[in-house]
Amino acid sequence: MTNNCLDISRRGQEKQFIHQQKKGDIVTYSSNIKLPNAAEYIIASLEKRGFEAYAVGGCVRDSVMGKKPKDWDICTEALPEQTMQCFAGQRIIETGLKHGTVSLLLNNEAYEVTTFRADGIYKDNRRPETVEFIKDIKGDLARRDFTINALAYNPEKGIQDPFGGMADIKGKTIRCVGDAEKRFGEDALRIMRALRFASVLEFEIEAATAAAVKKKCGLLRCIAAERVSAELGALLIGGGVGSVLLSYSSVIEAIIPEISETIGFVQKSKYHDLDVWEHTVRSVTYATEDILLRLAMLLHDIAKPLCFTEVDGIGHFRGHPQKSAEMAKGILSRLKYDKETIGAVVELILHHGKDVEPAHKPVKRWLNLLGEVRLRQLLEIKRADTMAKAAPFRQGQIEQIDAALSVLNEVIRQRQCFSIKGLEVSGRDLIAIGIPQGPDIGKVLGRLLEMVIDEEIENDRTKLLKKVKFDLRLDADCDTIHPIIKNGRGTKV
Repeated sequence: MTNNCLDISRRGQEKQFIHQQKKGDIVTYSSNIKLPNAAEYIIASLEKRGFEAYAVGGCVRDSVMGKKPKDWDICTEALPEQTMQCFAGQRIIETGLKHGTVSLLLNNEAYEVTTFRADGIYKDNRRPETVEFIKDIKGDLARRDFTINALAYNPEKGIQDPFGGMADIKGKTIRCVGDAEKRFGEDALRIMRALRFASVLEFEIEAATAAAVKKKCGLLRCIAAERVSAELGALLIGGGVGSVLLSYSSVIEAIIPEISETIGFVQKSKYHDLDVWEHTVRSVTYATEDILLRLAMLLHDIAKPLCFTEVDGIGHFRGHPQKSAEMAKGILSRLKYDKETIGAVVELILHHGKDVEPAHKPVKRWLNLLGEVRLRQLLEIKRADTMAKAAPFRQGQIEQIDAALSVLNEVIRQRQCFSIKGLEVSGRDLIAIGIPQGPDIGKVLGRLLEMVIDEEIENDRTKLLKKVKFDLRLDADCDTIHPIIKNGRGTKV
């Protein structure tokens, strides 16, 4: 197929929400949804063979909301074999023939085409044991999770909306199709999807659906950790994450039981006017919409109840960053997050309680310890943590964080040295002046770095080598001795 085959005219592009007409119990909306050329080509090709076909689900929802869909799914009355016959000669992937799905690769994009179907019995709280292929678009939409996703669009017929999804989009409402408890019993991951949609779209979950979410959330233990963590991650970076975490803490408890102790735990500190969980949620909302930062804020104080002591009515949480980091590692490992994510989150939590003094020497030591990216992330979570504290104690700490960030930017802009890689001498230079190859090379470079960071010597090749030569004693009958090494203090933050 050439690209020209996709350049067919668009039809039925009228203004959203303007016209609606009833056909039986299906409300049809005319819309200005613009299908990609390939999606329109697929629908037109199936219709030419006599098969109904529609764009369906999230792509329709996003289009109606003025968002750009990430992908376009097509549903049709054609059986999988008939779909493959229709597109013979195209690249086809038999994605899931058992469930009626094939994927077409057009213009380097994948389009899933699925036969209208009704789901059979669910035994594992995740997928149906069987499916039945049907001829009715309404029957296909009836099996879907939420009304806002139970939408189909055809350029000739407009939007098919048998369950009130358009009204729920307009009302910013998450509502199950049919009986909510049944929907969540079929596929428990829908519970996390409900929360994710509420957070990302900033919608409210309607009462019956909300009640079912809370009643059935224990079923999430039956779902693969990878699927749960993917939904949790998407939820955390949504604009409505704060209200979702507060309203549905029982769902988060189902997947992270460790948070239970933080809910309602009074901190008894002048620095905090919220309990540990409320402070945690507020800090999440203040963090940039980045999964590493928001995971770090979600878990940064999880060990506070375990570390709590009280002296004269004042609460203390000594050692909680270390303990929280340890617990976070276990939680994220259990949820099957990748090692890079786990390492980053644990490192941020470990250091979140430490001050970053706004001066060149300490900032360069932090850069040596964490690197530029991680230090910027640390300052970001320290800012979020501070903003979640009692108002009278925010300004001074925020000013210090801003000052540290300013110093960091200056160090980077001026290309100041904060790592061995940035030194103007290398291991080869040291070998060239007589230091034997081995562990002493690293030790000498480390000590030189300390001296450069402490501004005891310029990061100048000639001066650094002169310093090494001056402090080096060579003896033909014994090993090399380095006062530089012996007097090393270590780059402590």
